[in-house]
Amino acid sequence: MSRETRYLILAEGFSADAHYGKTMRGVLRYRRDDVAVILDSTRNAGDTEGGVPVVRTVAEAKEHAPNTALVGVATQGGRFPPAWLDLLKECIEEGLDIENGLHVFLSEDPNLEELAHRHGVELRDLRKPPRDLSTATGANLAVPATIVLTVGSDCAIGKMTVSLELDREARARGIESEFVPTGQTGIAIAGWGIAVDAVVADFIAGAAERLVVEGHERGGELLWVEGQGSLINPVYSGVTLGLYHGSTPHLLVLCHETGREEIEGCGGGPHPIPPLRDLVELHERTALPARQAKVAAIALNTRRLVDDDDARAAIAAAENETGLPADDPVRFGAAKLVDAVLLHKG
Repeated sequence: MSRETRYLILAEGFSADAHYGKTMRGVLRYRRDDVAVILDSTRNAGDTEGGVPVVRTVAEAKEHAPNTALVGVATQGGRFPPAWLDLLKECIEEGLDIENGLHVFLSEDPNLEELAHRHGVELRDLRKPPRDLSTATGANLAVPATIVLTVGSDCAIGKMTVSLELDREARARGIESEFVPTGQTGIAIAGWGIAVDAVVADFIAGAAERLVVEGHERGGELLWVEGQGSLINPVYSGVTLGLYHGSTPHLLVLCHETGREEIEGCGGGPHPIPPLRDLVELHERTALPARQAKVAAIALNTRRLVDDDDARAAIAAAENETGLPADDPVRFGAAKLVDAVLLHKG
């Protein structure tokens, strides 16, 4: 029988950062009961994050009886800061398994692998793709489920969160619903999936196909595929298109952060974000001829707006611009967006 997971989330230097600490925040929101403690030596003694104690050393963390150290940060380029190597070694020496979602695979570091073997712990690289991936076969079009993909105006605007909130709402209604993870944080939350941004370009569509097939095999009649990147992001659009065509969605939920007017994190700009109505048209036009996906709703991230009335005004403006239902599923619940999907689903 597998043991119950008790996470020590490694968030060194980033526990208060909503962007680079997004893995930590996602696991805190959706696997809160499995989190024992958070490590960040830059925080003050006695600090908490989401009700979880924050400690400054692995020795302090051990007092909370974790058995797995989860890398809770998503750094630029997916690589470890140099100081983390000692931190990882200390976790291994304390007998903690490690789950890692960065692009650097710990299981391929001979020194760490030998140390892990010596201490009887496991190194799990969440982003490491299966060895037998290939191109899409057409099995994606035969999946007897409704497939919904979250797409977005940029990266890091909440596509995973929207997918999880829609899945949660659908399950609450008794629908056979399944969240389909395509990134390291989603995999850490759901316990399965493939990080499509680590897959060879030719095989991204094949990986996405495998995911929707497995999502249905897991019991999903309504599949919420976690989106990645953005079609208009100059850096990450390749993974977005491969995921789109490989998952062959029937419907799309377009995600956007209110107040974000330009693509973030890429040079050579400016890279302005087009109006929502143009993004709706772009995503529908980019669908495969074999399955003409439609945007069913707009999911807004209104975190920059402090006042709820301002958030509701932004939602109303998005509806007026696109003619589609819109809402912030974190702030106001996912019911309206699920209703829109089910209406299109028939």
